[in-house]
Amino acid sequence: MSKIALITGATSGIGEACAHIFAQQGYQLVLLARRADRLEKLAHHLEDKYAISIQQVIADVREKQSLNEALEALPDTWKKVDVLINNAGLSQGLDPIDQGNTDDWDTMIDTNVKGLLYVTKIVSNWMIPNQLGHIVNIGSIAGKEVYPNGNVYCASKHAVDALNKGMRIDLLPHGIKVTAINPGMVETEFSVVRFKGDEDKAKKVYDGLEPLIADDIADAIWYVVSRPKHVNINDMLIMPSAQATATIVKRN
Repeated sequence: MSKIALITGATSGIGEACAHIFAQQGYQLVLLARRADRLEKLAHHLEDKYAISIQQVIADVREKQSLNEALEALPDTWKKVDVLINNAGLSQGLDPIDQGNTDDWDTMIDTNVKGLLYVTKIVSNWMIPNQLGHIVNIGSIAGKEVYPNGNVYCASKHAVDALNKGMRIDLLPHGIKVTAINPGMVETEFSVVRFKGDEDKAKKVYDGLEPLIADDIADAIWYVVSRPKHVNINDMLIMPSAQATATIVKRN
């Protein structure tokens, strides 16, 4: 069987872009997402276009029990995962800590940290008997520096940054690579989700500059995964040319 990549948050943004590039490279795909209609549409499109096989997993990474059941229900041949892309993640709100919405905090921590852990626990145990694999965790510039009103989102991505290092140490004896991909400003659904569907407010984030797009990040992920077996890219920070730090940008 061809190599297998498992991608979380597969139906939009960076996850969807990764699905396209890995399908193009001949990988069989396990696509995990919450939105069944979008997942089915994407899977059929990729199967038809690239003549690959796809397993669809409808699950929410925050829901430990149902996530475990959905993944463990995969046929054994599909558990020989070569690449795991932990892409599912989000930001909710942009408020100072004293005004923060605690439901938003729970959503960010449960998705960005606990969800990543739940998926990694399952899939790393599939990789260990094979003594190979590559885990790619999508972090953020927010995991490298903290910006005003970013508090809990930044904290969740700093946690991912620490987990990358911990995973790399713990999984080293098993031949499993771990790579951190940390984007700056990428125009996807991210800001629309952060501002809870306010598309006008989301668009203003990118006014006067050219942000990254999902394909830019997917291309970088393919680059790190396609390196020779003896090479691992530990950590990559990717910014648009118009961005120097989380908060310093050049707008026209």
